[in-house]
Amino acid sequence: MKEGVLTDRQREVLRYRKAGLTQQQIADIIQTSKANICTIEKSAMENVRRARETLDFFYSLDARHICTIEKGSDLLEASKKIYAEAEKIGIKVRYDNIQLMNRIREEIPEKNKSRFVREKIEVYLKNDGDLYFE
Repeated sequence: MKEGVLTDRQREVLRYRKAGLTQQQIADIIQTSKANICTIEKSAMENVRRARETLDFFYSLDARHICTIEKGSDLLEASKKIYAEAEKIGIKVRYDNIQLMNRIREEIPEKNKSRFVREKIEVYLKNDGDLYFE
């Protein structure tokens, strides 16, 4: 039975992978090919990514756009810009500098590398000080 965005098979494969099994080991257990496991895992991860993007959009509906971090920006400078823009509207960001840079790195890894922004990032701030990025 499909719950949410993952099929039962996708859930099963992700559970095995999380437990440390290789694709070949999983294929042997559920009696299919390694190539099929690879396809299932890839589809599952794409579904997870899309679900995460949908949730980010949903949560950002309660937030306001405060700034854009341009391509090539240093994350340290970006965090200063975020704090300054939040201060202008009287909202305290709930993260310190390190936490903020880590959130950007973890939530949108495809848009940054090391300390630098690879693609522009739109920053949204909620009244409770939480941030969302697109």
